[in-house]
This record gives sequence, C-alpha cells and structure tokens, in this order.
Amino acid sequence: MTSLRIASWNINSIRARMAIVERFLIEQTPDILCLQETKVRDADFPREMFRRLGYKHIVTCGQPMHHGVATISRVPIVEEERLDWQANGEARHLAVRLENGVRLENVYVPAGGDIPDREVNAKFGQKLDFVERMTRWSSGVARPTIMVGDFNIAPLECDVWSHKQLLGVVSHTPIEVEALFRLQGSNDWVDLGRHFHPAPRRLHTWWSYRSPDWTRNDRGRRLDHMWATAGVAATATAHIVHEPCRAWERPSDHVPLVTDFAL
Repeated sequence: MTSLRIASWNINSIRARMAIVERFLIEQTPDILCLQETKVRDADFPREMFRRLGYKHIVTCGQPMHHGVATISRVPIVEEERLDWQANGEARHLAVRLENGVRLENVYVPAGGDIPDREVNAKFGQKLDFVERMTRWSSGVARPTIMVGDFNIAPLECDVWSHKQLLGVVSHTPIEVEALFRLQGSNDWVDLGRHFHPAPRRLHTWWSYRSPDWTRNDRGRRLDHMWATAGVAATATAHIVHEPCRAWERPSDHVPLVTDFAL
C-alpha cells in the first residue's frame, strides 16, 4: 500500500503567486499538485522552483493570459489527453496517468459570465455545454479515475453563504446545479469534499476579491471539487480545505484542496 497526497488549487496566475505556491508545497508536501487558471503558455511556465523542491514531472496545458491547467508531481506521471470540452481551443483540461494506472483529470470549468441566461449571455451557454460534454465523456469512464479542479458550481444549499440570495447568481442557479448532478450521476463519482465533511457542514473554497474583509463577511462558495470513482474513493483517508491560504500575501481568491489516498 502506498500513500498519495493530491492537491488542487485555482491559483489565478501562477507567475503572480509563486511565493505562496512554494510555501504551500513546503508546508503540505503534496505528491501531486493540480493547478487551474495558470494564465501562461506552456513555454513560459515557471518550472525552476518546482524542480528545486523535487517536483520533476511537470505537464502543462496553457495559453497566454487566460485559463490554463498544470499538473506537477514528485511521482512519475504520463500525459494522456487534453480534451476540448469548451469546443473552442481553450486550455481547460489535462489528463495524466499514474504508475498504478489511475487516471487524474485536472479541469477548469468556465465561470459562465454574470447573467444566467444563455439567450443573452453566450458564456453561460458555453458553461452548460462544457458540463454536458463532460457528462457524455464521464458516462464512458471505465478506469479508476480522480477528477479535480475548479468546477465553478456550488451545488448544495450549504455550499454557499446564502442559498436564498444566490439562487439567481451564476455558480448556484438551479440549471447549473442540475447539470453538475447529472455529471456526478453519469458514473459512480464520489464527492470527496462532502464524503469527509457531510452537509450541512460549512465548506467553502472561494471568496471574492470584492469583499473588503472576507473573514468577517465570510461570503464564500464551494466552487472547487475533488471527485473519484468509487473504487479509488474507497482508498481516500482524509480531505482538507486549506482555508488559511486565503489570508496569505497576494492570495488567490480560491484555496487549495488536499486529499490523502492509501492506494
């Protein structure tokens, strides 16, 4: 049996947050770190710090200034696939294979704009279509799989600071929640966050930069997720949301999630 610690973090520009990423790696020592919203093309991805800390396996799927995902590992990984669920060439997905055959999906779902109506907001329609393409892919997944990332949807009433006030706000609207539940139901996915921290326990991963004091207002949402197919989920031993990272210097508006597995 081998222990494996996997972290996922929407870093909101890797080059702007290198100091806190280094601190996180030193303090939490994950074996694998999945980043979203790296905002850098592959050729310019900053690899030196990761290699210095022993993360010699770096797989990136980036583009200039926007989006982008990267999977960084101390253990061997092999790139398997980059799926274009946005259907427009944006860098939002990266799949790697671990030595034990488990596949690790790193996903950055579109935010969807401000208006929850695809007729007047094309970005919202693109988000729903993205999740639908994921669902069709998911229904055919047969291998042991872990899927992590910024899904940009807070599905449960307790996943947001105010269910009533956010019902009409993109990320918590009924149509998005239904789409995410269809995705989860398309295979035997286990939501590891709620597996270890059952509803209605407070569990937030994102706080807006617009809030002048995020700790006082605590207007958070659970937009970031870690799922695993049932067999892999059964090996998970702990899941932690590292909320203190939101208070570090020059923070991302998201915080990292970490799951420990005994594979």
